[in-house]
Amino acid sequence: MRAGGRRQDDGKAAEDLAADHLRRHGLAIVERNVRSRHGEIDLVARDGTTVVFVEVRLRRPGRHGDAADSITAAKRSRLIAAAGEYLARLPRTPACRFDVVLLDGLDAARVEWLRDAIDASG
Repeated sequence: MRAGGRRQDDGKAAEDLAADHLRRHGLAIVERNVRSRHGEIDLVARDGTTVVFVEVRLRRPGRHGDAADSITAAKRSRLIAAAGEYLARLPRTPACRFDVVLLDGLDAARVEWLRDAIDASG
């Protein structure tokens, strides 16, 4: 299998683990892999009436830094812009937040959920 195919497979597996984790904690997964001109939102969920934009980060143990280190300022900006596009399509603008699910390896026991991890206020 080529490297890009494995990376896509691992990314889907990581998103599956993240979605399962969030469901177990009461969130409803609304959409996956939402594309916009600014980039992709991995998961869109609902936590009550709040729309939750979720960035899933996977890093293999032993690679350069951990999963949290891979969320750059540019990535945060693209995610916030993509979320703005998503919200603009809704009839009403709900409360929203940006969560991050970190996975260091594809191990369900090593899922870390960071609520309200990205500040979109400016």
